[in-house]
Amino acid sequence: SVPRPESLSSGINAEYGVVLRDGRTLIGYLRSLDQFANLLLTQTIERIHVRNMYGDIDRGVYLVRGENVLLCGETDFRKSKFKELKQVSQEEILKIQAEELKEKEERQKLLKKAFQDRGMPYYSMDTMADEGF
Repeated sequence: SVPRPESLSSGINAEYGVVLRDGRTLIGYLRSLDQFANLLLTQTIERIHVRNMYGDIDRGVYLVRGENVLLCGETDFRKSKFKELKQVSQEEILKIQAEELKEKEERQKLLKKAFQDRGMPYYSMDTMADEGF
């Protein structure tokens, strides 16, 4: 059975990890939620993972619409596997993330060209989402 928003209410004031539909990861203290699973997080950070590194960006108070929540759960990041990853500064992780995104876009262009050269349509995961696949 699918958990209902009421099951989260026992975790009010606990630390939660939230993965959004767009892939972002938020970590914060759950302060409020409603029947639509809209979440209010405080002391929120956005954790960005790239390769074997991660960086945190302070986001403060964060309101998340329930329709954007992919995964949500109470957690204790002091006991997590993040110890195996190297923590880097906000500036460094954003720079590395931008480089990785640029590399991904270049690979997508090459793949699209290879498909087009063979007379085949090419749909990346991004274009499929944009076009309602």
